[in-house]
Amino acid sequence: MDQKGTNFIEDLGVQKPLKGILSYKAYKHVNGEKRLIEEFEDNNLIVNLARDQMARLVAGEFGSRHVTKIGFGTDNTRPTVVDTTLTGSYVKTFDSFEYPDMGKVQFNWSLGLTEANGMKIIEFGMICEDGKLFARRIREKENGDIADPIAKESDISLEGTWTIVF
Repeated sequence: MDQKGTNFIEDLGVQKPLKGILSYKAYKHVNGEKRLIEEFEDNNLIVNLARDQMARLVAGEFGSRHVTKIGFGTDNTRPTVVDTTLTGSYVKTFDSFEYPDMGKVQFNWSLGLTEANGMKIIEFGMICEDGKLFARRIREKENGDIADPIAKESDISLEGTWTIVF
């Protein structure tokens, strides 16, 4: 069983919807010490553009349709399947990717001390090489209310993963 309680052996005959899981840790750096200030993990929305990208990939249209980037944005509007962009975004290439289990791809990312400083980060996005949005997530509290943005400054760094489950 995985962390969410899915038993893949028993569930092989059940078709499940495509889903994503965004996970990150935020750190504050003080006097050379890295202190964990926040930890987050939850499902995210896979937008309609992602389904089109995957359909075209399966048909052999490979040109720049693969996911390669993570974006950080400033819009606190709740995600919908018709979302196509992030607002005021800072975009960078994922650090790496791996296949942690059958039917899963995990993208590893970081946002360093010199990146996106001065930004009020509230949204996250997976972005394809051709610039199309694949998935989107905003910061929320456990009760579902919209959380305050991360005030990204030169003493804050983030590390995370974004996993897509097929």
